[in-house]
Amino acid sequence: MANTPQAKKRARQNEKRFQINKARRSRIRTFLRGVEEAITSGDKESATAALRAAQPELMRGVTKGVFHKNTASRKMSRLAARVKALG
Repeated sequence: MANTPQAKKRARQNEKRFQINKARRSRIRTFLRGVEEAITSGDKESATAALRAAQPELMRGVTKGVFHKNTASRKMSRLAARVKALG
């Protein structure tokens, strides 16, 4: 357990940041799930729309430090390839 005032403050900050990152990660996963569902339904129009909605969310996660840049790029690339293959 934290004893010094600095360590106590750090613990508070870490918990707050954890909750924010958790919510952000969950929101991004929801958008990605929407793309996955559109792909499995076979509807290219809705899959394309879902992909367009998911991309800025995923990249925002990168700028906020939730995901690594290459991870987000890889996810977008793979989803885009799957949406393109629907045609």
